[in-house]
Amino acid sequence: MAVLGLKEPAEGDWARMRGLQYSSLARVSVARGLAHGIAALAVLQLYYQSIHPAALVGWAVMLAASLFYGARIDKTLGDTDRRRISRDEVKRQTLSATANAVAWALPLAAFAPYGSPSDHLELWAICAMLMTASAVLLPAVPLGNLLFAGIVGGAAVVSFLFSASMEMALLSLAFLIVVGLGAVENARFFLTARIAEAAMAEKSEVVSMLLREFEEGEADWLWQIDPSRRVRSASPRFAFALGLSPDEIEGKPFIQLIAGAAWETGQFPSSLHDLAERLKRRESFSNLLVRVSINGQQRWWELSGTSKLDENGNFDGFRGVGSDVTEQRESSDKIAHMARYDTLTGLPNRMMVTEALGEAMRYADQWRTRCAFLMIDLDRFKAVNDTLGHLVGDQLLARVSERLKSIMTDNELVGRLGGDEFAIVIRDATDHNRVSRVAEAAIELLSRPYEVDHHTLYIGASVGSALGPRDGSTVETLMRNADLALYRSKEEGGGVHHGYEPSLHQEAEERRKLEFSLRRALEKGEMMLNFQPVVDAKDESIVSFEALLRWNSEEHGMVSPAKFIPLAEDTRLIVPIGEWVLREACREAVNWPNGVKVAVNVSGEQLLDRGFIASVVGALSSSGLPPQRLEIEVTESIFVRDASTARAALEQIMALGCGIALDDFGTGYSSLAYIRNLRFSTIKVDRSFVQGAAMGNAESLAIIRAVVAMAESLEMSTTAEGVETEHQLDVIRQLGCRKIQGYYYGRPMPALEASNLFGGRLRRANAG
Repeated sequence: MAVLGLKEPAEGDWARMRGLQYSSLARVSVARGLAHGIAALAVLQLYYQSIHPAALVGWAVMLAASLFYGARIDKTLGDTDRRRISRDEVKRQTLSATANAVAWALPLAAFAPYGSPSDHLELWAICAMLMTASAVLLPAVPLGNLLFAGIVGGAAVVSFLFSASMEMALLSLAFLIVVGLGAVENARFFLTARIAEAAMAEKSEVVSMLLREFEEGEADWLWQIDPSRRVRSASPRFAFALGLSPDEIEGKPFIQLIAGAAWETGQFPSSLHDLAERLKRRESFSNLLVRVSINGQQRWWELSGTSKLDENGNFDGFRGVGSDVTEQRESSDKIAHMARYDTLTGLPNRMMVTEALGEAMRYADQWRTRCAFLMIDLDRFKAVNDTLGHLVGDQLLARVSERLKSIMTDNELVGRLGGDEFAIVIRDATDHNRVSRVAEAAIELLSRPYEVDHHTLYIGASVGSALGPRDGSTVETLMRNADLALYRSKEEGGGVHHGYEPSLHQEAEERRKLEFSLRRALEKGEMMLNFQPVVDAKDESIVSFEALLRWNSEEHGMVSPAKFIPLAEDTRLIVPIGEWVLREACREAVNWPNGVKVAVNVSGEQLLDRGFIASVVGALSSSGLPPQRLEIEVTESIFVRDASTARAALEQIMALGCGIALDDFGTGYSSLAYIRNLRFSTIKVDRSFVQGAAMGNAESLAIIRAVVAMAESLEMSTTAEGVETEHQLDVIRQLGCRKIQGYYYGRPMPALEASNLFGGRLRRANAG
């Protein structure tokens, strides 16, 4: 009924879908008119001797008028694929089809009795041809086809009955039924194809828009080449860097464009030769300095590139970013500076920090004072870097360095050791409180939100310190002991400062024992699962539970997941543990009401393991849980290590019927490729955006709106994580997230408590 236009289902934008149907009518108006004209000439030739010419002319004028009226209406519907069609427009088109059908029913009713039986059969054949042509040429309007076939075919059946030709009447009736069914099926296939076509166009438009926004907001430019290393989709900024227009560089060899005269001689600079070799080997690269020739001038470019794969997993060229760093590279001061300073942040590098600590220790020994060494590690930086990419990560590190420099005095030196590790050397730490003040100031300052490349980012910092010469008489010993203290801070969840204590060596030994206990935890039955509810944002019904692993060790008691999960991943124990989690989660979920899903987190180590798919199949088959009720949760970091293997594994999981949820989504440029290539069932909005939106942060609000809009356009669901207050709930509902997860509706709970929730109404966190 919906395909015919007689019913408007509650779900779906059927006004727009109807527009997709009717927009194609204008394209076949000429062919339709030609078919009717030929048929009309055949009727006139058939009855010109037996019917009065005035009657024939009158009928021809009536037919022409109906065709003209229909063509005018069809022309007005040519743009309905870009707008919603109104009910009045549908009625007018249906009326024109009815008028045309009546015009063709007239010869069967008025002409057939005056002709011979053979003329009658020929007239029926002409009408049958028109009914068939209508069903083939006009699949977009099944209601019009049915009306035309019903009126004309009905007239044929009646005319044969009046002429006492029962066999032809039955044959006409059978033909009418076949044409009607064919018209409906043809319309269904046509509408399905148009909807899919429109969805793909909309998806492409969304991705293209986000890519344009990315480039317009960046100081660098994007470049892209095909497998033949020729430029494709040249961006205006890239063309500007080459001093050409986009049309001039499109399809040209990338190396030729930047090699200058060396392209003819083959005498490439070593850096350019290195780039060519990397492209030839299909090897990704980052921050590669290349000497190029632009309009006869020697320049230095910094290029980063990543190989692309098409939908079949085949190599499809490179995509990357670049920037002109000529001024920095050619400065002799800059070159000297780079030997002792970190290029990205401008801070002293590890070499200079080590030298400064050595001088501080010599000063302390000479004047019988104390010095201090603080190691700083950024919390949650890896998640930002993996999700949003190295460009955003590098900008974030630069912002961190600026904040650290702002709290330094002449008595302190801050440097970057590498990655997300920083260090502070305090030359005179006689005042022991000075170490604590510097550490606490660094933690507080680095924990404030960052605005980087249109992203609001929340990280933190952990600090470990050691005093010299009390905690070490050499630079190496002092740095190692500060590192032990830093590990203690990270172990407690981050965001704190710990000074070195001799007992930390003992704690390192305890970590070794913890690993030993973890290896036996499964066989001793120490692992358990808790479940946190995920509810529908509209009616607050439970739609799924997230399975969360807990460890109650016989030797160590309750061990925090933040403590044993990284240890399990480092030792690859996460593979057998993860397999156990899958089996247990499915075994519990099969007892829940139909339709309630269970979500299981999967790490990169698990997903890349060869036996992972078999473990999923085994968990489903042994428990009897339908695949549609299992959702695998992954983070974007799994694609960084081995994107092709991760994608292949997820595609196999989706082929089983399971859902895939993308956790901690950050809306970065890298995310678009994953969403475009994989049909995720759910996008989980990170709790940091939820908290920011509740505080009225404009960037967080915009990000959530963009995620929700993109998810809806790609037919994905959205889950807001970390909802803890009623205010946060109201904001998330207004922003359009479909599902809610957080302490507001329930903390992680044992399986029995989770099952009991189905016996009554879900209690909110603030309920009495």
